[in-house]
Amino acid sequence: RTDPIGVSLFSVHAAVGTYVMFGWIVSSLDALVFYLLLLPAVALQWHLNRGSCVLNNFESWLRTGRWRHSSNREEGGFLLMLADWLFGVRPSDFFLNRLAYSTVLVLWAAGLSHFLSVVSP
Repeated sequence: RTDPIGVSLFSVHAAVGTYVMFGWIVSSLDALVFYLLLLPAVALQWHLNRGSCVLNNFESWLRTGRWRHSSNREEGGFLLMLADWLFGVRPSDFFLNRLAYSTVLVLWAAGLSHFLSVVSP
């Protein structure tokens, strides 16, 4: 959506996504600790929230007053939307879940490795 709510929350999603993808690179000890806590929290909220991001739920709540709403096509489908938008493909939910959780695990391991190298050079 191109209204202020949609653009704002998409921007927050993009900022969080960028930090998730590249936060393991930062050299700040505090930023690395935050990163190592953020990634499991993101994965846990996906799991507990049935594959939906709380940012999408928040958008539904702002627009409709309900935490979940069928009119929000990104709710539970943000990664599918990105795959379709960026690559023109619509992978299965099973594939996207495995890809998302595997990516989070690999990125968390990279963050932990970098954290350990910063703590004990």
